[in-house]
Amino acid sequence: MSQADNHVVIAGAGHAGGSAAALLRQMGWTGAITLVGEEPLPPYQRPPLSKAWLKGEADADSLLLRPAAFYAGADIGLRLGTRVETINRAERTVTLSDGAALSYSHLILALGARPRRIPLAGADLAGVLELRSAADADALKAALGPGKRLAVIGGGYIGLEAAASARALGAEATIIERESRVLARVACPMLSHFFEAHHRTRGVEILTDAQVEALTGTSGHVTGVRLADGRQVDADAVLVGVGAVANEELARDAGLPCDNGIVVDGAARTGDPAIFAIGDCTRRPLPLYGDRLWRLESVPNALEQAKQAAAAICGKPAPAPEVPWFWSDQYDLRLQIAGIPFDAAEIVLRGDMALDSFALFHLADDGTVLAVEAVNAAQEFMGGRRIVAKRKRLNPAQIRDMSLTMQQLAA
Repeated sequence: MSQADNHVVIAGAGHAGGSAAALLRQMGWTGAITLVGEEPLPPYQRPPLSKAWLKGEADADSLLLRPAAFYAGADIGLRLGTRVETINRAERTVTLSDGAALSYSHLILALGARPRRIPLAGADLAGVLELRSAADADALKAALGPGKRLAVIGGGYIGLEAAASARALGAEATIIERESRVLARVACPMLSHFFEAHHRTRGVEILTDAQVEALTGTSGHVTGVRLADGRQVDADAVLVGVGAVANEELARDAGLPCDNGIVVDGAARTGDPAIFAIGDCTRRPLPLYGDRLWRLESVPNALEQAKQAAAAICGKPAPAPEVPWFWSDQYDLRLQIAGIPFDAAEIVLRGDMALDSFALFHLADDGTVLAVEAVNAAQEFMGGRRIVAKRKRLNPAQIRDMSLTMQQLAA
């Protein structure tokens, strides 16, 4: 049997791709594995980039998913500083940006996502930043410090985390959000208002219902943001954080189904049985929510799909479906979310928002718990994951009753 008959090529060396390579070995794959990554670094964690890395609480080694020596020890080939340019499905080959060609028996697309860019005058000025890679985080970190002013376009999790880190480093921070509240696309109004208030008490200026008209600058460097109503937000650096776009072009050019992400099934398999896709670049079914297709951007999703692909390639039983979950650290707050509140009919508060420790339970019409948003409430988060996984029904009185433990509610 030739290497091509027993060779897994992984396009993308981020959290998803690096995890898939390791899981293949753990599940018994004995053939060749080649991990192709555009960045010069081995697979590393991205969530700390907007938090611990910016604040100087993490170093390069602590970011790595595994020590650099792991890959040689596991006989995993690393092709860093390059990327897969084209896929020839008929011949099962890929061409790389350095001109090399690789044959594969299985191909895993772990292409990730890229920051969404908005067409703005001044977007090419120095000091206009985005945050997706370690290099991006280094550029942002260099722009922060006492006396510096950071303007953040977009009030999502990345923007809020960056603003919190900026304040921790002594910089001023202004969040500019076009919607009427921050986290408008990813959190309920109660949670949005809680985080807005928390940021404001720590000196962050938050401008909502604010439309950006242009970025202004002097001598080629950004100096501020001009809003449509004429207001000017002065800044030494501007972070654009308005969401992410799935890197689906490689798959689309190869004729694979794409729809705001590479469409995959519950085994992370694309329309081609030899090609899998995992992580932020995918649009996947959610078994706990009627198999509706959705694009998730999270480390847990990347790990779950890496398990699915590795199990399918190695002929192992399919792993059990997992509850989608997410987290965000801001100041002394840890937000943990279990589930997705599709079509929720009611939100029930457990705990005390004034004490910065509470959870919001999202219920369907019949009382089924669809999602739990927990702030500094680890027990509610862990119990909430179990409850969501079971599709358990609770009534509001049970949820509010703090004499009932989460273990009792989840039993």
